Amino acid sequence: MTNNQNQTFDVIEVCLLAGKIMLRSGAETYRVEDTMMRIAAAFGIADSHSYVTPTGIIFSVSSKTPTQLVRIVDRSTDLQKVAKVNGISRKISNGELSVEEAYNQLKVIELDAHAYPIWVQIAAASIASGCFLIMFQGTWSDFLPAVVAGGIGFSSLIYIHQLVEIKFFAEFLASLLIGLLSVFFVVLNIGTELDKIIIGSVMPLVPGLLITNAVRDLMAGHLVSGISKGAEAFLTAFAIGAGVAVVFSFY
Repeated sequence: MTNNQNQTFDVIEVCLLAGKIMLRSGAETYRVEDTMMRIAAAFGIADSHSYVTPTGIIFSVSSKTPTQLVRIVDRSTDLQKVAKVNGISRKISNGELSVEEAYNQLKVIELDAHAYPIWVQIAAASIASGCFLIMFQGTWSDFLPAVVAGGIGFSSLIYIHQLVEIKFFAEFLASLLIGLLSVFFVVLNIGTELDKIIIGSVMPLVPGLLITNAVRDLMAGHLVSGISKGAEAFLTAFAIGAGVAVVFSFY
């Protein structure tokens, strides 16, 4: 009986760790719940129950085993980790991994840094800003100002978020800086269309993944998670809009 209980607790640890990594990396709520239950079923626990919100995971396997709770404080976007956890889940379902092997591999994934270093993320945000400007029918003369404003704005978002844990203020200040830089380029005749430069530069800050996950969770019936993610996306969009609006109010 003791060995069976220890095995059950080990399975619970694996499920919770997998769910924690996925939820912190930007996975949808229903995907986290489904992955946890599939892992438990693959290890012989058919009647597991999971309840996931953006800020916590509640997982239970039976009435005789204590229900486990994991608090999720910070969330980011790292879909590579989500894909890796899904790959481990498939290996578990195929019987290729034991409980201990799965836990060790999940620990390695959890401790991994972002898939790309900060400078690559900033470079990608810069290039994306210029490409978004062209996509919104901007002129090529504004490409370089959008690249510079978008890169500096994204780097300031990362830096300010490290200083201030409240993401709203980091996004507000980053969009405010983008607006100021865009006005600066237009005043110096380096850029021509202010609106297109700002729109292209703030696109890397837009919560596209949050909006997508909110809609998918709502369609899957996870109303609490869908509404909360939608509210978070709304706050992010409001912060971006407020920062730009402050610049326009003085220009």
